[in-house]
Amino acid sequence: MSFCPPIEDSGLYSAIQTRQLDRCAIEQHAIAGFELMKRAGRGAYRALRQRWPEATRLTLLCGGGNNGGDALVIAAMALEQQLEVQVLLLGGASARVALTGEALEALRWAESRGVRVETYSHEQPLRGDLIVDGLLGTGLKGAVRGDCLELIKRINSSGKPVLALDIPSGLCADTGSIQGVAVRAALTVSFIALKPGLLTHEGVNCCGELLLDRLGVPDAVFAAFPTQRRVIGTQHRQQTLPRRLRAAHKGNFGHVLLVGGDRGMAGAIAMASDAALRAGAGLVSVATRPGHVNLVTANRLEVMSHGLSLGQELEPLLPRATVVAIGPGLGQSVWSGQLLRVVQDTTMALILDADALNLLSQGPWLEPGPRANWVLTPHPGEAARLLGCSVAQIQADRFKAVNQLQQRYGGVVVLKGAGTLIADGEQIRLCARGNPGMASGGMGDVLTGVIAALVAQGLSLFDAAVTGVDVHADAADRVAQRMGERGLAATDLIPEIRHLLNPEQIWAAVDSTD
Repeated sequence: MSFCPPIEDSGLYSAIQTRQLDRCAIEQHAIAGFELMKRAGRGAYRALRQRWPEATRLTLLCGGGNNGGDALVIAAMALEQQLEVQVLLLGGASARVALTGEALEALRWAESRGVRVETYSHEQPLRGDLIVDGLLGTGLKGAVRGDCLELIKRINSSGKPVLALDIPSGLCADTGSIQGVAVRAALTVSFIALKPGLLTHEGVNCCGELLLDRLGVPDAVFAAFPTQRRVIGTQHRQQTLPRRLRAAHKGNFGHVLLVGGDRGMAGAIAMASDAALRAGAGLVSVATRPGHVNLVTANRLEVMSHGLSLGQELEPLLPRATVVAIGPGLGQSVWSGQLLRVVQDTTMALILDADALNLLSQGPWLEPGPRANWVLTPHPGEAARLLGCSVAQIQADRFKAVNQLQQRYGGVVVLKGAGTLIADGEQIRLCARGNPGMASGGMGDVLTGVIAALVAQGLSLFDAAVTGVDVHADAADRVAQRMGERGLAATDLIPEIRHLLNPEQIWAAVDSTD
């Protein structure tokens, strides 16, 4: 999936909300429905020619809805430019009769321009150099069935590149779940607004490169339907990272206390502490097993390391800290539980990750109820344990899951994974960055250190989580671009994270107005 400038800071709209935007544009801004369809077809055709300029033959697969109409517009444009066009209408002998509204208007318009529309059958070869998927739109309910199921399988096994219109057929627009089977596109052009399912769960596997075409819908339409779900943009960093004054000292940038590193897991707490230091914390301390003190100190001389044999030994360290992060390498031993019990009694900001979350799911750590002063950073497995459900249930609707976690536990919740989500009970942000190279040990430990450092520097829990997730994923993308995804290590990200948290352009605009 490619991260494109139009996607940054874009609102995320459900299938129902997108139809409301469409209806508002038509009814209140006098944009005809067929005009929007022609804009969609023209925009998608331009994207097609830019991506595949050498293509001379197109196979366009049309369903009975507006996605099929979009494909028919593309067919007419391609025919005008002397491309060979194969248009197949799904639905059997009655497919043409069943068309209504803008889809029927598109059929008549395309045929008046010489487009020949055939009824799809299993025996027909897919003759194009590439395939345009206009089968199913955002209104899909239930699993894909019948001829459409068979055709999507043919598409995916054809070896030909696919342009998906609005959303790959078979993908749930709201959740990113595959409804039995879904088209695997090389390029998806989303119309009017981004749908949440395009950017999370299986959506990132199905969309390929993702573009957004707003079809010239006025800003007033979006203003009439505000959304609290948005994609993180780089401007968030510009708006939230505090500028450092020349007379600043280390006390201005907080003291991060990291707790963890049970036997055999010293590396996790060492990585978290290194990340916290490089992300800008003024002071970083580590509370770990006594046998790990030398390793942590040798890894980063600037980190203050304390060996603890009992959880109660943590108490004297807490008053010095600005924020406590617990979980990297924590384990689930008696020692681990003692440390979490001491930490949960504090009123300062907390970051919980890894085994701190697993312990949280097992013990009475929420007395007397949800708390506002922490950030929880579960991956889907940890989220499932926290909610007492299966990983499949978490992944089936990640937006629902992150809301349930936040309602049950309070604070800010970071649900990691493809399309990481950050929720605080009022708003959700989605990270569209990141790559499969991040599926390696230690990534979460580095993220914990970064978020803790940002909280220490004065960012709110929500802003620290959003900025931390975004910078962490951006760093991974930049390193992978230089050296590849395979073999990407968590520590590879730390120098890049430091660079991203110190971009000179953040302050250029400020300096010009001083």
